[in-house]
Amino acid sequence: MTTEADHDTAAGIARLEGYLLLHAERDRADHEARAFADRLPWLTTAQRDEVVRCYTEQRLTGARRDWERIRARCDQLRGEYAARYEAFRSRLVRTCCAVTLTAAAVCTGTVVLSIVR
Repeated sequence: MTTEADHDTAAGIARLEGYLLLHAERDRADHEARAFADRLPWLTTAQRDEVVRCYTEQRLTGARRDWERIRARCDQLRGEYAARYEAFRSRLVRTCCAVTLTAAAVCTGTVVLSIVR
């Protein structure tokens, strides 16, 4: 059974994970932006800084778009799997009821036949 504290803990861990992922992506984007700007030695310092800023911003925007698309797909899959699980669970309950009723009918029939004889 999941408690509210467990839910809060899981949400906190998810936020922390998101924070760490964002900062790791920002570091990678900044590193790649600086490497790109280094290949353009004719840029002034201000131009270089602007190239680094724009490159990093573009990478982070793309990463955010990718993460949102992935999250939407995860939500979609969660819904699909929940529906499949519910359908499976329903079939399983119906099957168990049918088996139980069949066993009860067989037992009842056996008892009735043994009394009749």
